[in-house]
Amino acid sequence: MKIHEYQAKTILKRFGVAVPGGEIADDSTQARAELWSRRRFMLAGVARVAA
Repeated sequence: MKIHEYQAKTILKRFGVAVPGGEIADDSTQARAELWSRRRFMLAGVARVAA
């Protein structure tokens, strides 16, 4: 079975597994705004291409 990451997170949360939160940013301006708004200064980037 193939599932998307957001689906896996939902299933894992349902069973009490701690999963990291995340936000989507389409550009560096959005990423910077998200970091400052939540006072988070750690960043992990992931690039995805759906074909």
